[in-house]
Amino acid sequence: MEPSKFSFQNVTDQVMAFATLYGFKILLAIVILIVGLWLVNQLVKMLSTVMNKRQVDRDVQPFLLSLVGAILKVLVLLSVASTLGVETTSFVAIIGAAGLAVGLALQGSLANFAGGVLILTFKPFRVGDLISAQGFTGNVEAIHIFNTILVTLDNRTIILPNGSLSTSPITNISGKGTIRVDMVFAAGNTNDVDEVKASIRHVVDACPYALKNRDHDVLVTKLTELAFHFDVRVWTNSATYWETYYFVHEGIARQFAKDGVKGPEPTVTVMGDFSSVGRVN
Repeated sequence: MEPSKFSFQNVTDQVMAFATLYGFKILLAIVILIVGLWLVNQLVKMLSTVMNKRQVDRDVQPFLLSLVGAILKVLVLLSVASTLGVETTSFVAIIGAAGLAVGLALQGSLANFAGGVLILTFKPFRVGDLISAQGFTGNVEAIHIFNTILVTLDNRTIILPNGSLSTSPITNISGKGTIRVDMVFAAGNTNDVDEVKASIRHVVDACPYALKNRDHDVLVTKLTELAFHFDVRVWTNSATYWETYYFVHEGIARQFAKDGVKGPEPTVTVMGDFSSVGRVN
């Protein structure tokens, strides 16, 4: 019985010594873990509220929130490990090396990710805007974290990577709410200029999409041997850009026919030696 008592006493002493030496650290680590995770949840909720106020794309919010939450939780776990006396330098080195390897392997995707964050933050365009970028013109259907979806006027879907999109020129055609539709028309130089301008002006004034509070221009811009060229500039809402464009073109074609406005008449130049034509040998 004596050895048993000795063994039990020995275990008890070791437990007490361990508790004395590490008890406070363990308790502090538990407190850091609980409080840290609670703070992470609160910060993620605050970030979600800020994103909603800034109208960040709802498809992107879960990804960003989970990413931020994961990073903060890793920091909390590292703090807990450091409190317990675990050497964290090796863990940080491993995480850094892994991050570098992943970054090199996915540098294109990371560039697109960064571009998506910039677009969603600074909003050079929004969903529904008519833009011209990367040689394409269309309405923005969706802004994802890695790419932006455009639908062109002929209903083609164009997927643009956010990396190049965020660093290249973008023309936001509908950004200001109103836009000027610039068109060019030609009429034969045998017509009276004032009569042609009156015909064009009649169509512009009748256009239901033309803004009534803006001045629209009908200007002679070029004279050639065959024609007068007219710049026609009509202000309209961004959403009715193409309706205005097609209405004016069709209206002017009909009005020119009604008013007898003639188009440029082509000429034919015949070259050659006709000295022997009609000669009888």
